[in-house]
Amino acid sequence: MKMASSNALLTESVLGWSIFAIVLLVILAFCWVYIRKYQSRRESEVVSTITAICALAVALITSALLPVDIFLVSFMKFPNGTYKDWAANNETRGQIEDTVLYGYYTLYSIILFCVFLWIPFVYFYYEEKDDDNTNKCAQVKNALKYTIGFVIVCAALLLIGAFVPLRPPPNQNATQWDKMEYMVEEFGNNGLAALSFSISSLTLIGMLAVITYTAYGMSVLPLNLIKGTRSIVYERLENTEDIEDIEQQIEKLKSKCEDGRPLSTRDRRNLQDLEAKLQVLQRRSRHLEIAEHNCCTKVGSALRPVKILLGVFFILVALLFAVALFISNLDKALHSAGVSSGFVVFGTNLTNPLNELLLALQPVFPLDYILISVITMYFVFTSMAGIRNMGIWFFWVRLYKIRPKRTRPQALLFLCMILLLIVLHTSYMIYSLAPQYVMYGSQKYLLQTPLPTLVQSFGNESTAAPSPGNHTTATTKICDAAAPEDQCTVTRTYLFLHKFWFFSTVYYFGNWAFIGVFLIGLIVSCCKGKKSVIEGEVEADDSDVSDDEY
Repeated sequence: MKMASSNALLTESVLGWSIFAIVLLVILAFCWVYIRKYQSRRESEVVSTITAICALAVALITSALLPVDIFLVSFMKFPNGTYKDWAANNETRGQIEDTVLYGYYTLYSIILFCVFLWIPFVYFYYEEKDDDNTNKCAQVKNALKYTIGFVIVCAALLLIGAFVPLRPPPNQNATQWDKMEYMVEEFGNNGLAALSFSISSLTLIGMLAVITYTAYGMSVLPLNLIKGTRSIVYERLENTEDIEDIEQQIEKLKSKCEDGRPLSTRDRRNLQDLEAKLQVLQRRSRHLEIAEHNCCTKVGSALRPVKILLGVFFILVALLFAVALFISNLDKALHSAGVSSGFVVFGTNLTNPLNELLLALQPVFPLDYILISVITMYFVFTSMAGIRNMGIWFFWVRLYKIRPKRTRPQALLFLCMILLLIVLHTSYMIYSLAPQYVMYGSQKYLLQTPLPTLVQSFGNESTAAPSPGNHTTATTKICDAAAPEDQCTVTRTYLFLHKFWFFSTVYYFGNWAFIGVFLIGLIVSCCKGKKSVIEGEVEADDSDVSDDEY
């Protein structure tokens, strides 16, 4: 019996981690292709490329741990709510969950290292790079000088997380021993608390990126697929007419100085503006000519029906997410314990379609793993669509543009930093979309309820007698926050996300902001016309040298 339990434990653990290993390889391949697609060929840097690929891969791998965590806690139990033989021991269950916990510790520590040390150092290293590229020592010194600021912020977050009390301190009437025991217990959990606080702080920044880029991208990506691009033949004809019109205006201005008279200040300024516009139009003409004979453009035109179907599918998925998020937030608003508890909901009170779908797929592993991976990648693609359409902004100043084959190394690092923070927040987004699934998976437990007593009548008198045999009956219920602690195992993901109630409160209001920005973006995207076939390739502030990359 013991041997069979050990074999079952080994088989199910190997199955979960094998799928995770396959997903790991897919993530690494995706990150390499993704970064190589957007990096500039002229300004390509090996270190920045490797840094970007590794940072994005670590973030996606962290999200890939979520289905493994849910799978392990779910497969500890039978569908009737009883523990399997190999999971009957609390120590065994703890060891299994600790493997996931150590994985989170490792990956989150790497994320902190990337965000607060490695990425800032590489970014400032290339910012300080001279054209002659001779003084490497000064370059490294300046990069380290700026990076120290990020290290100080990281240290401050770790210290705050280590000493922020997770439960109220003992009252003034408590003994000195009680106060000392409280301090020891709080300090004993400082490692997990410090790491959780730091990651939650980064997730908070990721929430702002999700509200800004992902919410808009979820509307712009599917609608662009549905609407398609403008006709390249019509664009070339229109561009040729614009060139002829600008050339006529330039000739008209130059004719004013044929007799030797100098142009006025206003005319010289107009002439400069017209010549700049003419250069842009001529560059557009070259790009349109290349695009017209490009095989990808022809294949894209042939796959137009597929793009429309994908666009319809993506917009339906986006609407499903918005509805599921709205229902989850509404459930928290109506049935949670309030702001001071982080809007924790005890049980599922409103039917959430995505939560029900994941619960239905979870027993058939790896269908839920595939769905969670698809959701994560969907967030990445929509976020990238939002970033590409908007660019990277600092308040009202646009810092960088994100364009295929023309993105600078610093912009790539910024891009990966934003995507890393966005993917961090997707764990909470998925929890908001399917709270019960993320917290307990498909676990069930047995609720013991007393049997009704038998009533015996003797004439005009009635006496209560206990029912024969057992006096309780077991009812199978789905695990929720009100379930007994020893009957339902909480995922380590949930513990990381909800260690500090005030972060959960901010995330709750952030979800409402996400829904609002998504609806606004949907309206804006619907009002916009079709985009150009060379959208974003040619802009006024580009140099002619950048055309060499095509």
